[in-house]
Amino acid sequence: MTPSRSLGAALAALAVAATASAQTAAPARTAPAFELTVASIMRGPLLVGRSPDEVRWSADSRAVWYRWREPEARDTATHLYRVAAEGGAPVAVADTAAFWAAPAETGRWTAARTRRAEERSGDIFVVDADGRTRRITQTPARERGAHLSPDGRTVYFLSSNNVWAVDVDGGGPVRQITDLRTDDAPKQDTTKGQRGYLENQQRELFGVIRDRRAQRLHGQEVDSLRRGVPPVYLGKNSTVASAEVSPSGRYLLLGVGQRVEGEKAVIVANFVTESGYTDTLKVRGKVGEVQAFQRAAMVDLATGRVSWIEPEAKERKLTLTALSWSPRSDRALLMGIPADYKDRWIYVAGPDAKTTTIDHIHDDAWVGGPGFFSAGWLPDERVWFVSERTGWAHLYTVGATGGDARAVTAGRWEVRDVQLSRDGRTFFVATSETHPGEQNLYAVSADGGARTRLTPLDGWTDAQVSPDGRWIALLRSTADAPPELYLMPNRAGAQPRQVTRSTTAEFRTGPWIRPQVVEVPTRDGQTAYARIYRPRELGAQPNGAAILFVHGAGYLQDAHRGWSTYYREYLFNHLLASRGYTVMDVDYRGSAGYGAAWRTGIYRHMGGKDLDDEVDAARWLVANEGVDAKRIGMYGGSYGGFMTLMALFTQPDVIRSGAALRSVTNWANYNHGYTSRILNLPQDDSVAYRQSSPIYFAEGLKGDLLMLHGMVDTNVNFQDIVELNQRLIELGKTHWELAVYPVEDHGFVRPESWTDEYRRILELFERTLQSPAR
Repeated sequence: MTPSRSLGAALAALAVAATASAQTAAPARTAPAFELTVASIMRGPLLVGRSPDEVRWSADSRAVWYRWREPEARDTATHLYRVAAEGGAPVAVADTAAFWAAPAETGRWTAARTRRAEERSGDIFVVDADGRTRRITQTPARERGAHLSPDGRTVYFLSSNNVWAVDVDGGGPVRQITDLRTDDAPKQDTTKGQRGYLENQQRELFGVIRDRRAQRLHGQEVDSLRRGVPPVYLGKNSTVASAEVSPSGRYLLLGVGQRVEGEKAVIVANFVTESGYTDTLKVRGKVGEVQAFQRAAMVDLATGRVSWIEPEAKERKLTLTALSWSPRSDRALLMGIPADYKDRWIYVAGPDAKTTTIDHIHDDAWVGGPGFFSAGWLPDERVWFVSERTGWAHLYTVGATGGDARAVTAGRWEVRDVQLSRDGRTFFVATSETHPGEQNLYAVSADGGARTRLTPLDGWTDAQVSPDGRWIALLRSTADAPPELYLMPNRAGAQPRQVTRSTTAEFRTGPWIRPQVVEVPTRDGQTAYARIYRPRELGAQPNGAAILFVHGAGYLQDAHRGWSTYYREYLFNHLLASRGYTVMDVDYRGSAGYGAAWRTGIYRHMGGKDLDDEVDAARWLVANEGVDAKRIGMYGGSYGGFMTLMALFTQPDVIRSGAALRSVTNWANYNHGYTSRILNLPQDDSVAYRQSSPIYFAEGLKGDLLMLHGMVDTNVNFQDIVELNQRLIELGKTHWELAVYPVEDHGFVRPESWTDEYRRILELFERTLQSPAR
């Protein structure tokens, strides 16, 4: 533990830092035309540049800090920068000063926003609103969960499974205020039956037994007095997930993880190693295995009494997440989700651990959507939360005792992020109300009413309001340009000031377009949004063939007006279009951005409606873009690879050839958290797993299939593609091949791996789609 330290010395280091070239760089010389080849576009950040990230405001709202890479740097390393909100050029911060000077990305303010507790590299700091910083801990252990008392004088944090308290302004010792023990409570002298008789007999007959027992009990009493806090036994296989002291300082809201025994983990082999011996990685379990869960409790810090919180749905094995205490009273906010993921409860609980349900949503498929875990307190002790109760994620408020919730926003669009103003009277919400593929920041009263759009730029904008509410930091991108940092005053009509220019001069010479987002009608009367890359936009003549790129999943949107998560595929789609292929990227059923019904359209059948949407897109291309129905290919990674397999196996007359990257072939092999939401458990719903797993349909392969997989894939394990290979061999199938990448995980890293992968994909399409299919 160390005393307070001034920031003067650390900030002085900024004076010698290099000025960033974001706005002052000299104009680049005229460069030759961009060489659109696989090797050129697969260089990643060395070609495109590295956009700013880890954006955070200083506590005094005077500056924004971010991590960035100079666009012409020869390596991919990033450095820390600081730029004043009022104006001026960014300044690179020396690494020696960064630890003291740079704020953490997240922290917890007092209700009055006078102080903030932060964690930096496992140590605790407290920062005043004027920027004064105090280092609270300096230990080898990792401290976490820092929070402040309502008056800001005491900071609490978790370390070594216990809660500690420190006087922020000095003058007192570091205090351990809990004695949490992850074990069962010791047995009392209440043994009955034959064993109880023997224990009583031993104490009666032997003085040494009586002396040992008396000494043990005395030691426990002295130990308890020394510690000053009573021991709390949480039970075997438990871990302390979170701990927060109540506003009164009397109670502790405790989140306790509960491990379960018997889970069998997947083993991944790593063949290319420094030692020359094969290593093994123990990764995750498979869907349907025994799963850990989380409980919550109220602990009376004065007596050590533990009251486990057990809402009415406890029989469904709820995972309870402790969210936060009310800023005004000893009432806590919690969220409960059952093991089948079909419900979400938001509770308020008092020190007695009794709960009041203030919101409940149910979905016969699974609950989710943007803002799913977003909930908090307003200064007047109302609770705010985001819910898909209307089918679209929107913001609501409700009293702490329950009742009818009040909608703050409504419409056929989504609230994707929520920030609360310093005084608690205004919400800043990121929404898609202008277009499903756009995002902007709006201000709306905590009581509801009209919204005011604050960010004026098109494309996709992620925004952070400064702690004092005066400024907004933006990461804004368009479909043809990666995210850049902007700053603007927090008022409607203000114009953002661009801070960074991250793309390389070479990248800016490229032929990059903003692909049109089109609406594709589906067979069941819905609308699928899709990006389209037309050859003529790249100066090429259409060759009559088309290729569908299928994005990955989790919960993702790609047919939007911002920079793609799949930026290498964005570049590759340009290469394909320049060679005459019409390329389409569809937000199929299950994609993010289009409400709950679209999100859950794949329930119990992945490769059902989502694949129908891709087939409908192929037919739309034939009808509207002059595409030959017999010359359509498909490629994608992860879920996109899975979809490519399902298309080639079940729609061979629609998809002529395809490349499946890091693809799921058997959903019973995948992880629990993702798969069980969509397909239930394999032991309970075998039909869902059989109709969703490509390995059951491999006999349908007619066209040409290229499979590509990293051998150290800890997400979709290499076992998946090996099993499918064996299945294809046993079926006697031809016109398929597998390329393996011995050092790559799920997300490839090395440029040579990307280049080899996409060279093979391009050769596949050039070989199979340039002339009518066999």
